[in-house]
Amino acid sequence: MCGIVGYIGEREAPEIIYGGLSKLEYRGYDSAGIAVLQDDGSFDVRRDAGKLSQLGKLLAVEPLQGKMGIGHTRWATHGQPNQTNAHPHKSMRGRIVLVQNGIMENFADIKAELQAEGVVFASDTDTEVIAQLAEKYLEAGYPFVEAIRQTLGRLRGANAIVAMNLDQPDTLVCARLGNAGGVALGIGEDEMFLASDIPAILEYTNQMVFLENGQMAVIHQSGFEVTDLVGNAQAYEVSEIPWDPIAAVKGEYDFFMQKEIFEQARSLLNTIGGRIDFEQHTIDLPTMNLTPELVDRIKKIYTVACGTSYYSGLVGKFLIESIARLPVEVEYGSEFRYYDPIIDESVAVLSLTQSGETADTLAASEQAREDGATIWSIVNAIGSQSMRTADGYIAMQAGPEIGVASTKAYTTSIIDQYMLACVLGYMRGTVSDEQMAQHVQDLARVPDMVGRVLDRDEEFQELAQMFADANDFLFIGRGINYPTALEGALKLKEISYIHAEGYPAGEMKHGPIALIDETMPVVAMVTKDHLYEKMISQVQQAKARGGTVIAIATEGDERIQAEADHVIYVPEATPLLAPVVNVIPLQLLSYHIATIRGCDVDQPRNLAKSVTVE
Repeated sequence: MCGIVGYIGEREAPEIIYGGLSKLEYRGYDSAGIAVLQDDGSFDVRRDAGKLSQLGKLLAVEPLQGKMGIGHTRWATHGQPNQTNAHPHKSMRGRIVLVQNGIMENFADIKAELQAEGVVFASDTDTEVIAQLAEKYLEAGYPFVEAIRQTLGRLRGANAIVAMNLDQPDTLVCARLGNAGGVALGIGEDEMFLASDIPAILEYTNQMVFLENGQMAVIHQSGFEVTDLVGNAQAYEVSEIPWDPIAAVKGEYDFFMQKEIFEQARSLLNTIGGRIDFEQHTIDLPTMNLTPELVDRIKKIYTVACGTSYYSGLVGKFLIESIARLPVEVEYGSEFRYYDPIIDESVAVLSLTQSGETADTLAASEQAREDGATIWSIVNAIGSQSMRTADGYIAMQAGPEIGVASTKAYTTSIIDQYMLACVLGYMRGTVSDEQMAQHVQDLARVPDMVGRVLDRDEEFQELAQMFADANDFLFIGRGINYPTALEGALKLKEISYIHAEGYPAGEMKHGPIALIDETMPVVAMVTKDHLYEKMISQVQQAKARGGTVIAIATEGDERIQAEADHVIYVPEATPLLAPVVNVIPLQLLSYHIATIRGCDVDQPRNLAKSVTVE
């Protein structure tokens, strides 16, 4: 949610900032703005509601010029999404310009205090309260940096802020409090960049520093310093980001989501690359920091995640319990925070997160750490908080995922959990050398099988044409493919706005079967495994109620042709890896239905890529 970009150097700041914001549109937003310190020494701001292109039109008519500036795409939390409430916000006397990601929980109290002192507010936002409070400390005689420190000391909630001061034309100040999203400092040649996410500035530098919770950075054209909130110098690490900037460009594709679906054969190769020795039949996960003592101590795993990552965790539960014989409970990050799970040093908490900045997932991990748990993460965004604060992690290495609806992060995170299960199983003695060799061989086949499904995209386009006008869908599966049904339903509903439900097929007769008639398509996961006959029975029950059945089936299965109305064939994968292959048709079917319906699949309404507020 929300995006921040800042720049100080010798180039024109508006161009860099606007371009950076365009690379953050996937985060979800409803208004945008840019503030620049003009060459004449004054602040000038351009803001507008709606898409970033609206701001672009405004800038074409009323251009900005300057070498230092900040920009923001806002996802409304306080006040309607309109031009007045768009960021950046200026203080009453114009000395401070500021942007914020997150929520200031005590804004009402401080706003009332400032109003009583004569401050006049121009917006309904909590962010303007921060700008006005900072100016109050400036007016009281505090230097700019100290005024920001004093301001931060009064904020409650999770916030990431960036501020400029009219009196110091060579300084940007940024800070991070809590889990309000990342702040990345980009190091250039006699210039500095900052952003809430890597793709915004990757075009200019791959040398980045990531602020931790409770840290603040003072940035000048020639460099920066990192301190805590009282001014003590803090050590930091410069990360070299391996992503190719071209990966954040659509290229030949119509949408980022389409591009990311088709990148999955490569992203799966990338996530196993360097971790599997195909000659020695071994899997190495060095960043997990696993030791025999730790593995012996862990008796249970909680997987915490949200949205698509939660469904990935449900697949991972099957994998880890089957291979490593460790019990796993999968919890929504937002719910895990608010009950009293039984956690001690024998528990590992595994967070799954594409962005590495999902507030609920981070808070769940922090809570578990306080109770003595070992914290693990599987994360895509290099340098994100979830990666930095974990005791051990696996980087998905899927590359930038720009589309809000996750695709390649889902499949790579399943593969990462499979590899983790194998390593844990080997260390626990539940996986033999021969079994490990078979697991490695099975993993090696998956990218090719995914590629073969992608090669048949025209079939999914034709099927999408038949069902684009449907109002409801039911997705069903059993065993390890029950989560596949959940993920298929989620993909369809979030990008096409068609009501869709995923169910374990055995539960269909306990309620959902009442919904089935000739107007409701039923998508059934009927690939060959030990539950195949059970799924055939569920298909027959749906057909008996007049339902139209679309079956995902294993290549060579002729029987299913007589049972289902439409059949989508996929290569035969080992049952534990089948969900990675089986979900690809559901992603493509959802994508094509959404585009036929004219939906913006990269930026679905009301959704954001990185959910940094509760």
